[in-house]
Amino acid sequence: MAVLYIIGTPIGNLGDLTLRAVETLKSADVVACEDTRQTLKLLSHLGISTKMLSCRAHNEPLAAGKIIALLEQGKTVAYASDAGTPALSDPGALLARKAAEAGHSVIPIPGPSAFACLVSASGGMDKSVLFEGFLSPKAGRRRSRLKALLDSGFGFVLYESPHRVLKLFEDLADLDSMRYVCAGREMTKLHEEYLRGSVGEICEILREKAEKGQIRGEFSVFVSSKKTN
Repeated sequence: MAVLYIIGTPIGNLGDLTLRAVETLKSADVVACEDTRQTLKLLSHLGISTKMLSCRAHNEPLAAGKIIALLEQGKTVAYASDAGTPALSDPGALLARKAAEAGHSVIPIPGPSAFACLVSASGGMDKSVLFEGFLSPKAGRRRSRLKALLDSGFGFVLYESPHRVLKLFEDLADLDSMRYVCAGREMTKLHEEYLRGSVGEICEILREKAEKGQIRGEFSVFVSSKKTN
């Protein structure tokens, strides 16, 4: 039976790629990926020249059909999103489901995840943590969802761009300025940074950075169900 491997790839530091992931990428007949240009950089770094196939959010239904056809030919396919673990705010879930429904094995190759990395270093004491990913860019929907998450009784993790992270924190501060948060920026990369404290405290730090034009890089934000002491 053919196998589709779902591979976690580095979110920044290439040294975080597992040995098992490297061997799987080397042995695959085809590497399907979110962006062939991004994955080509990784494969070139590893000295791998395997054929690639695009499978991104906008073409995932069509690409899934092509990948299933390859699996039915007995080909081994490895799937990787641009960074981190597929299907966590990345494409891959539909592909995995369709391949499994077609009777093929779908095997995860564990690897980096911004969600897991942030929770592990956050210092949060929540027993249960929700993964939300990116919120709607529309102000009303974003604020409504934030209120629901804050009222849920669980900790939660958000992803945000440098262009909207201050607005995110301003909304959070308006709703509950005393929640404990940990914001990770450029995780595993050269300018990695973590900001820990109350929502209000981190909001002020980000305001100062914004005034100096110092908000750069993608953010992952852990919001605890608990308030700061």
